[in-house]
Amino acid sequence: MIELRSICKTFKVARRNAGFHEAVKALFRREYTLIHALRDVSFTINEGEMVGYIGPNGAGKSSTIKIMSGILTPDSGECIINGRTPWKDRIAHVREIGVVFGQRSQLWWDVPVADSFELIKDIYKVDNASYKKNLSMLTELLDIGEIIRTPARQLSLGQRMRCEIAASLLHNPRILFLDEPTIGLDAVSKIAVRSFIRYINAERKTTVILTTHDMQDIEALTERILLIGRGRILLDGTLSELKRRNSRHKTLSVDFTGSIDRLENGMHLAKYLDGHAEIVVDTDILSVSDAIAHISGQAEISDLSVTGATAEEMVVSLYKEFEI
Repeated sequence: MIELRSICKTFKVARRNAGFHEAVKALFRREYTLIHALRDVSFTINEGEMVGYIGPNGAGKSSTIKIMSGILTPDSGECIINGRTPWKDRIAHVREIGVVFGQRSQLWWDVPVADSFELIKDIYKVDNASYKKNLSMLTELLDIGEIIRTPARQLSLGQRMRCEIAASLLHNPRILFLDEPTIGLDAVSKIAVRSFIRYINAERKTTVILTTHDMQDIEALTERILLIGRGRILLDGTLSELKRRNSRHKTLSVDFTGSIDRLENGMHLAKYLDGHAEIVVDTDILSVSDAIAHISGQAEISDLSVTGATAEEMVVSLYKEFEI
């Protein structure tokens, strides 16, 4: 369904130093820097997949989304989506995609959301029967029945984002691009948005590409992840593989009576308070059960928990590994 082959994109950015003199000089002679946003990006996404597209700021995530949605034209490479090249056949292409940018709005600011929906219906030439069916379903699932009569500028961020997602799905797209869809949302709104995304993927087989810095979104919605850094795809695998890759170290959180004076090779003391310790165990050197036995041989354990790396810690370790 989606195939990118050796996509490259470079931007020319004007640069100058601060000050009036530098501003005047820039009128006659500008200095430019080339920013290589994408370098030989290649991947394939099948129909019905939900993929997390992650990376630090400036890695190339939004540039990739804009190329796949037909907004940008790459310098070189191929992008084939449903048999089309997005920037060459934009009108037919946009009929089959929905795009939500967390920091951009497709709703008209000063009119009720319902009027924006009507305009979107006319832009995409959605027939009345399909529009009413889709609007009814989206209104119920996203709980926007009351707020669609309110101008977009008077909505909270969470309310507006739910309306943005509804607007992107009124024309039954086969592919949904979500760029930071939960940015700034409260916990209740995030849960509602995640539940809806899971629903349309399961019921409609909508292909979803999600870019976000919120690893809870990735854990809740996707299994496959693509890691991009410095314009290159650095990792393409499942979340389970990422967890296995980072499962070497476990943290033992121990409440105890007595003292822990000695640690075996493979154990590292991360935190020690009176009656509480956090000990990191390298499972390549020492098993968790042996570490617990060693601790219990010195102190009486009253409570114990074992945790692995969080999703955020795993991604940070990848950034460090690839030096991005």
